[in-house]
Amino acid sequence: MIPFISVSNWLTMDTAFFGGFFVLAVIALIMNLRARNTDHQRQSVSNANFLTFQRSFFFVYFLALIGDWLQGPYVYKLYEYYGFRESQIAVLYVAGFGSSVVFGTATGPLADMIGRKKMAIVFCISYTICCLTKLSPNYWMLMFGRILGGISTSMLFSTFESWYVHEHTERYGFPAEWIGVTFSTTTFWNGFLAITAGVIANFTAEGLGYGPVAPFVVAVFPLVICGFVVARTWPENYGNRTHRLAASCMDGFKTILNDRKILYLGGVQTMVESCMYIFVFLWTPVLNPAHPPLGMVFACFMVAIMIGSSLYNLLLAKGYKAEEVLRLCLVIISLSMGVCSFTGGPKVSLSYTFVTYLAFLVLEVGIGIYFPAISYCKSQVIPESHRANVMNWFRVPMNVITCATLLCLHIPWISEDKRIVFVACFGLALSGVILATRFIATFQESKSNLIVDESKQSLIENGD
Repeated sequence: MIPFISVSNWLTMDTAFFGGFFVLAVIALIMNLRARNTDHQRQSVSNANFLTFQRSFFFVYFLALIGDWLQGPYVYKLYEYYGFRESQIAVLYVAGFGSSVVFGTATGPLADMIGRKKMAIVFCISYTICCLTKLSPNYWMLMFGRILGGISTSMLFSTFESWYVHEHTERYGFPAEWIGVTFSTTTFWNGFLAITAGVIANFTAEGLGYGPVAPFVVAVFPLVICGFVVARTWPENYGNRTHRLAASCMDGFKTILNDRKILYLGGVQTMVESCMYIFVFLWTPVLNPAHPPLGMVFACFMVAIMIGSSLYNLLLAKGYKAEEVLRLCLVIISLSMGVCSFTGGPKVSLSYTFVTYLAFLVLEVGIGIYFPAISYCKSQVIPESHRANVMNWFRVPMNVITCATLLCLHIPWISEDKRIVFVACFGLALSGVILATRFIATFQESKSNLIVDESKQSLIENGD
């Protein structure tokens, strides 16, 4: 049985969560300052052209991210506010992930064909419409909004990155290693943006009393500004423009199957992001027995991600390769899910719940390491002609696994004991470690072969 939480226990838990936030924030600040002194960071910071280009990308991308984060805290609560049952809400969530699988896959080849700038503008328009649908209590209007949201999310996590990598490497010719610097910075500030968005959402919904629809109205403003700035300032770039849409979609799929490096890397992304999205649905009910301040818990998670992004740069400075750091983050996630497989059950003691919370923080540190590592690895192995296309194919199995897990949570014996889901996540993370190991072997082999081929070519040219 869950022990009765006395006032003293409640104060102790509250102190732990609020105190933990400040401790984590200090750690994040110290690690960020140390990360800024690494060689890659110093070299990139000394390049004025790179800094100008990077900041122009950050301004646009951060507007898109804060528009996304503003919606997160109140989606479920808005559906409850409109009077829908849990089963109806679950269908809305599944519709979002399902639309990302069915329709979102086409946004990648479309971006490569019609232009990443145009697709970024389409993202701003579609996500704005998605926010406006939340003003209606009609179930089918909300369903339409969820479908638009799933498609928009696919664009957010492929189009912007594809545009940046092309500009970074093709137009400006900056060193490939600086891509990791950029995405480790975006991961760090993404945590800060999430916390800020959570505060704004809470203030507009609760503080000003406008209710759970308010954050969605506020989210329209950064999305509109983002679209306007993209339209006015971004140059256009493309991938493969020679094929029709259906053929281009299949070309991206064939590219994955025909290159083991891309196949293994896609598998790694599937395993990590499946665990991440499943965790998003589990952390609140698992921690509820401790009655924690959910806003502060969320803030702690975001700070943990910021710590992970700085840790990525520090590990690179110590001589680790990005692909090795990617495998390390999967080991960290495996350990976290392994702990939760024991401590995340029903009717556990308060101490077990707190251990689960600590395991969640470790998971978020791993996620903070993951994003810059995977971004760099994708920039090295995915061909420019199909970049956005392949990146959206990567998201298909993740969405399928997440949808299946959501549906399984409606089975009583799984819903009552979340440890079953954590065991599944532990298995996914271990599978990811194996796939990451195979990716490292094939990636390093391809780099060695490339060096040999370049040496042979040099000898032939010198001989001539």
